[in-house]
Amino acid sequence: MDIDIHSRAPENKSGGAESTLVTHDEMMRTVEALRQANDEKLALIERRSADVVLDEKVERVNAALTRRLDELALKNARPSLGADSTPSTKDAQEHKSAFYEYVRTGEATNLRALEAKALSVGSNADGGYTVPVEIEREIGRRLTDISPIRGIAGRREISGNVYKKPFMITGPSVGWVGETAARPQTDTPTLDALSFPAMELYAMPAATATLLEDSAVNIDEWLASEVEQAFADQEGIAFVTGDGTNKPKGFLSYTNVANASWSWGNIGYIATGVAGAFPALDPSDVLIDLIYAVRAGYRRNGMFVMNRKTQAEVRKFKDDDGNYLWHPPAVANGRSSLMTFQVVEAEEMPNIAANSYSVAFGDFGRGYLVVDRAGVTVLRDPFTAKPYVLFYTTKRVGGGVQDFDAIKLLRFAAS
Repeated sequence: MDIDIHSRAPENKSGGAESTLVTHDEMMRTVEALRQANDEKLALIERRSADVVLDEKVERVNAALTRRLDELALKNARPSLGADSTPSTKDAQEHKSAFYEYVRTGEATNLRALEAKALSVGSNADGGYTVPVEIEREIGRRLTDISPIRGIAGRREISGNVYKKPFMITGPSVGWVGETAARPQTDTPTLDALSFPAMELYAMPAATATLLEDSAVNIDEWLASEVEQAFADQEGIAFVTGDGTNKPKGFLSYTNVANASWSWGNIGYIATGVAGAFPALDPSDVLIDLIYAVRAGYRRNGMFVMNRKTQAEVRKFKDDDGNYLWHPPAVANGRSSLMTFQVVEAEEMPNIAANSYSVAFGDFGRGYLVVDRAGVTVLRDPFTAKPYVLFYTTKRVGGGVQDFDAIKLLRFAAS
């Protein structure tokens, strides 16, 4: 009987249940082959005619079985690395159950033990406990849906407190040379870094004991719906006008200069020519100037950002044939367009007034960056507002301009 003791079934690199099952089957086949070979040997011994070849066969199968057992023991003892270090489905379910128990009853023993085991950042009673990944994703999805700037900006998730992005202030010197001409040494490029610290944003939804005791209430949906509007409102203000102190820095808070004098670190603007208003004659022309103040590479993904009152003014603009320049969304849940570019309604943008920056245009995906630190924490407080239970919910968010050439502003001023 021929046995291929060196063949192996394909391994499942994730180290999951499928890989364990294949190894077990292999061993069972090897053990069965060993048993059969040994039975044959014993039968021959009984007949006093042992076969040397059969002896070697038994030893070979036995060695293969020993080797496979050693490999399995080594694999089980090896620490998880890379993708295997992510929590298993069982661990995630245990954390979710323990979190629900904490939210409903305040019992944190199981949750504290699990987070201490996982070395979680938020695993202490003063700082709160990390929410299950499903709730964190649901909160993030809702914020993207209702926070206008977050929905169009670039986004980055970090595990630390600060994200630093390097950029090149001056590049290496370049030039044309002849085929046999000397190649002079080029200058070294100058690099700098933009820092985006993640600041703490909090909300404090309240619940009654009856709601928490109701097993039909979905904790994921309830918590996400309670904090979404509070988070979205504060984020929206910070991303537009935030001063960068304990909050993100809004794109209107940077130094604004006339676009003809633009330089890195500033935001360029186009003036309407009239303080606090569009020009009376051909008012849409200043929007064309704003569009073409942005370079072609950014203009392809350009969009207008303004509040509803400014949009009400812009919607009245018509071309020479009397057609409105503003167009409603072409699909459900889509965005309206102005001169073929999308219009994003952000209530945090200022109303039209003297020297106001009430309209922005550009590629916000490249121009503005939102930084999220991974993890949302919840601290249960049943004492401050009896008989209600408060849930101090925090997440860390940062933001700022990452490309000063991608966003331009419309200034309602003479110059």
